[in-house]
Amino acid sequence: MSTRPPLARVQGNDYRALQTSDLSAPTLSVSVIVPAYGGQEKLDLVLAALARQTYPVHLIEVIVVDNGSRPPLRLPGEPGTAPERTRLIRCPRPGRATARNAGLAEASGDVIHWLDSDVVLTPGAIEAHMRWHHAAPYLVVTGYIRFTDAPVPAELPDDLERAFEPAEPHAWIVDLVERTDGLTDNPQRPFSLHVGGATSVAARLVEAAGPMDEELILGQDTEMGYRLGQAGAVFVPEPAARAYHLGPTMRMRDKEPIDRVSHAFVADRIPAYRWLRGHPGRQWKVPYVTAVVDGTGGYDDVRATVDALLASTIPDVSIQLVGPWDSLERDRRAPLRDPDLELVLVHGHYAHEGRVRLVTAEGIDPAVPYVLRLPSGWAPGEDTLAGLLDLVREEGLGLVNVLLHESADGVVSARLERTSAFARAAIVAGAGEDLDDAVDSVSGVSWVEGESWGFTRAPATPAGRRAAYRARAEAQAEAVRLAKEVERLRGQVARWKDESSRWRKTAVELRRELGVSRRQLNAANRAQQSLRALVSTTMKRALGKRLRK
Repeated sequence: MSTRPPLARVQGNDYRALQTSDLSAPTLSVSVIVPAYGGQEKLDLVLAALARQTYPVHLIEVIVVDNGSRPPLRLPGEPGTAPERTRLIRCPRPGRATARNAGLAEASGDVIHWLDSDVVLTPGAIEAHMRWHHAAPYLVVTGYIRFTDAPVPAELPDDLERAFEPAEPHAWIVDLVERTDGLTDNPQRPFSLHVGGATSVAARLVEAAGPMDEELILGQDTEMGYRLGQAGAVFVPEPAARAYHLGPTMRMRDKEPIDRVSHAFVADRIPAYRWLRGHPGRQWKVPYVTAVVDGTGGYDDVRATVDALLASTIPDVSIQLVGPWDSLERDRRAPLRDPDLELVLVHGHYAHEGRVRLVTAEGIDPAVPYVLRLPSGWAPGEDTLAGLLDLVREEGLGLVNVLLHESADGVVSARLERTSAFARAAIVAGAGEDLDDAVDSVSGVSWVEGESWGFTRAPATPAGRRAAYRARAEAQAEAVRLAKEVERLRGQVARWKDESSRWRKTAVELRRELGVSRRQLNAANRAQQSLRALVSTTMKRALGKRLRK
C-alpha cells in the first residue's frame, strides 16, 4: 500500500521553513480568474501580460467573467494577445464576489489565482507564485502591486517599468509586512494579506473554506482570507510577483466610507476584529469561542459550568450542550420519578438562552477561531477564559490542555483549541499520527494547572460581576479608542512612506521624518498593554474584596 510523502510543516505563519525550487519541471496547474465589468482596453492589456508569462502555457487557464458589461466584453482575436487556454463566460448577476464564484465554478487548476481586470502582471509573476505552491499545498500567496497613473497604452509595452513608473506601492500591505517581519512574527491577522487584485490560493484550501460570501457589500477579500486562515492557510507575501494596477483603487479614493460600510458587515463574520465588537452584550453570527459541554452530566453540574461560562468577562461565547434531546420525553404524571429528570431540567433551563444550543452531536462552525471543551461540574472563573485566550494568542499556541483533577482513575482535563491550527494539522498529519502531535508541530501545545487558572469544582455565585463587567466595558471602549489612534498613526506613517517614494528621499531622511510618529505609535501600543493589565488587576482585586466580605 502506497503512502503519501510527508508534507512540509510551518510553525505559525513562518513560511521561511519551506524550500522553494527553481521549477525546472513544474507540475501544478493554475486557473486565473478575472472578473470584469467594462474596461475592454485595460482587459486587453491584462490578457496580453498573461500571454507573456514564463510559467508553462499548458499549465495556465484563464477564465474571464463578464459581470454584465454593456457592451459585452470580448476576447482578443489575434494570436499571442491572450493565453491559449482563455475563455469568456457571462455572469449577469452584479457583484465581484458573484463573478469570482462563477469563475471558480469553472476552474480546474490546482491553484486559483485571483486577478483584477485592471492589474497587469510582470512576466515572472505567476512563476513566482507557483514556486511557493510547489513547496506546500496550503499556501495563500500575494504579489506586490504598484499603482500607476500613467495613460493606458494601446498595446502592452515591452518594458513595463519604463511605461508605468513612477508608481505608488500598496502602502498598507507593505506596512503590514514590514512590521511583522514578513508576516512571520506571530501576526494576529495574517489573513489581511488576502487581497483579490493578485493573490493565488491552493484549490484545496478554497474547497475547504468555501466560495466568496455574496451577501457582503464590501470586504469580501478579507472575509474569505479569514476563512482560508481557519482552513489552515499560511500567508506568503512575494515581492518577486510584481504587478501594476492601472489607476488608483476604490479604497485609495474613499478609504473612510469604504471602511464604514465594510466594518458593518465583517464584524459579524470575523471574530479576530475585536475592536469592532466593543459592545459587551452583543451576539454575533460567528462567536469568538464555542464551548462544548456534556449535557448529560447532571443538572447541578451542567448548570455550574454553563452559568460560569455565561458570566465570563468574554461575552462573545456560544455554548453547545450535547445530549439526547431529540429523544427526550417528559413524564408529566410523576415528574419527580422521571428517569430522565436531570436531562429534562437541563433542557428546560437553557432551551431559551440565546447563547446556548442543545445539540445531539457537536457541530463546530469552522469560522469560530477557538473551541473550549470542558467537562460538566468544572467552572472557570470570570476572567479564566480571557486569560487562556491571551496565552494562546501571545505564544501562538494551537492547544492548551488544562489539568483539572488527577487520581488513580485517570486525568480530568479541559482543552482550548485554535481551530486554524487543527485544520492545518489535519492537512499535514501522516497516517496514524496523533492529531495533537501534529498540532504541536505547527503551532505548539501547552499544559496548565486548572486551579491556578481559576477553575473550581464547587463555584460560588459570581462575585463582583457587575463591577468587573463595568470595568471591562470601560476598558473595551478605551481599547477601541486606542486602536483607532493606532490605525490613524499607521495611516500617517504609510502616507509619509508614499511621499518618500514619490520624492525619492533617502532612508536617513525618512527615518528622521517618521521618528516622532513611530514613537507615538509605540506609546499607543504600550498604553493598550498597560490598560489591559490594569483592568485585569482591578477586576481580580475587586473579586478578592467581595470574596473576603
